[in-house]
Amino acid sequence: MMRVLAMGSALLTFSLPVNAGMYADDLSRCLVEKTTVADKNALVRWVIATTTLHPAVQSIANVSVAERTRANRETALLFERLLTESCIAQTRQAAKYEGAAALQTGFQTLGQVAMAELFANPDVAKGLGELDKLIDAKKLQQALQAD
Repeated sequence: MMRVLAMGSALLTFSLPVNAGMYADDLSRCLVEKTTVADKNALVRWVIATTTLHPAVQSIANVSVAERTRANRETALLFERLLTESCIAQTRQAAKYEGAAALQTGFQTLGQVAMAELFANPDVAKGLGELDKLIDAKKLQQALQAD
């Protein structure tokens, strides 16, 4: 189980979607349907807590070891519940017929949904809008004009 959880956490990437088969699609749908807003928020907290380990953001983000440990524990329990209880039939079928790639696709989809909900928050959207105020629109428009 620890190997599956480690793999699940490593596979939770937000890259371009892979070509999923029908079992991966079923697993993805189940993972999204069987998670609550609180579950998705826990997943986002884990992603943020983990990414703050990167040197590029350490100076602007402060996550304590205790907070990171709590996020890891919470996410491990979420993965465990989803794979062994809530979506066990879909997990078995996906693993049997499509292998680890199906699990990757499932958690990738879940991660994308959780992050989309994060960015849909009005405060986050407002923060993203702050960037518009700082971009030189005229300069950008000139750069995009065809020669």
